[in-house]
Amino acid sequence: MQVKTDGRKFYEIECDALVVGVYEGDAVHSGVLGEIDRRSGGVVSSLVETGEFIGKSGETAWIHSPGDLRARRLLLAGAGKQADFTQDSVRRMAGAAARLLRGKKVRSFAFMSPIAGGDSAQAAVEGALLALFEPDKYHTNDRTESRLEEMTLVADSGDIENVERAISRGRIIAESANFARDIINEPSNILTPSELARRAGEIAEQYGLALDVLDEARMKDLGMGSLLGVAQGSNEPPRLIVLRYTAPIASGETVAIVGKGVTFDTGGISIKPAEGMEKMKYDMAGGATTLAALRAVAQLRPSVNVIGIVPAVENMPGGRAQRPGDVVRSMAGKTIEVINTDAEGRLILADALTYARQQGATRIVDLATLTGAVSIALGDVYVAVMGNDQAWVDAVIAAGRRAGEKIWQLPLDREYREQIKSEIADIKNVGGRKAGTITAGYFLREFVEDTPWAHLDIAGTAWNDSTKPHLSVGPTAVCVRTLVQLVEGAG
Repeated sequence: MQVKTDGRKFYEIECDALVVGVYEGDAVHSGVLGEIDRRSGGVVSSLVETGEFIGKSGETAWIHSPGDLRARRLLLAGAGKQADFTQDSVRRMAGAAARLLRGKKVRSFAFMSPIAGGDSAQAAVEGALLALFEPDKYHTNDRTESRLEEMTLVADSGDIENVERAISRGRIIAESANFARDIINEPSNILTPSELARRAGEIAEQYGLALDVLDEARMKDLGMGSLLGVAQGSNEPPRLIVLRYTAPIASGETVAIVGKGVTFDTGGISIKPAEGMEKMKYDMAGGATTLAALRAVAQLRPSVNVIGIVPAVENMPGGRAQRPGDVVRSMAGKTIEVINTDAEGRLILADALTYARQQGATRIVDLATLTGAVSIALGDVYVAVMGNDQAWVDAVIAAGRRAGEKIWQLPLDREYREQIKSEIADIKNVGGRKAGTITAGYFLREFVEDTPWAHLDIAGTAWNDSTKPHLSVGPTAVCVRTLVQLVEGAG
């Protein structure tokens, strides 16, 4: 979809539909709403007086004959109470409008946000482009798909340059997130560890990133026994994918983004229940998000170096698969007792985090669909964060707030270390049912030493189980926006 801006009055813009955000309780006879009411011959005031439209959040009114407007249709979009309206509200409003208008065969629309300025424009672009993603890539029917072709942001004529920059930024971030959603949605017979590495190579070539892909032999030479132990049950060879962005001006800071890349997770010998196992293709969402963040970073060019690291494996049962009770030696030299082979994400991340430190990372953030326990704790609303450096954790939370993504800190006190003590090895990979998300985080903490580090558990938020007004069912690419904000603030 093409996105542009227009500094003319909203009633002068020719399009199939004009979308206007309206606060609950807005005066019908003054301001923009008053102008629309006058030009529509009192249609708006009639809707308000009869209670058909009062501006509640999510409410819409679709007007076929808007009167003296160049737009052929008018969509009033409820914004709710002005005090509750945020940039993320703009994102959701634009997304919901885009999905609704596509369903009405609209080809072009203009969007007028209740909030003016560049941040609002960026949010609107992100919302619309994210909303238009659908997970139906492998449908083979010959239906004629309705496509939105053009979105115009109504802007103040003196703010056009700022809005155009915001449009460009919003497009980069949204398209990167949709890239992640596309590969998260791929079936695992197509997206193997090798295929994930190939797609990382396409990003590197297109956007000027350095790429290194470690194969099984190189990982073995480096002593990555924790990662290789997970991979040994599969016929698909593992890969450690490394993308590197170098800041245009020399920087002493290198942020490492490390994303779990289990392209399919059966649970291994500790096999998962059959019901719902098909969704385990999304267990590489952290890795996909890492690649997407680097894709965006390469275009936005922040002033800090960034490394993206994705340990990519399949976790399968088989004659060569590791067993509960096995002991593996990690790249860091720590020995790990494998209590449950379905707690594999932390095992591959352990070696990837050690590798990130070896590559000169001064700060690390990892993200993973790591624990089912996080869904019990926080549902599908908040991402959980833990870390060893409060300032860095605070920076992650603040980046999420600016990006419109909710992140909640969980404790990582020393007492939780007791749950992952092993009698036979240095550490074990699960700590029992209590505080499962936290003990998984504490396991990872063992491999970052004193490097500032934050861990994001996205298991509850990486997949949308039902269609929302602004978002399709399927992968969400949660934290792409947060990671971009985080990196830009780290320079």
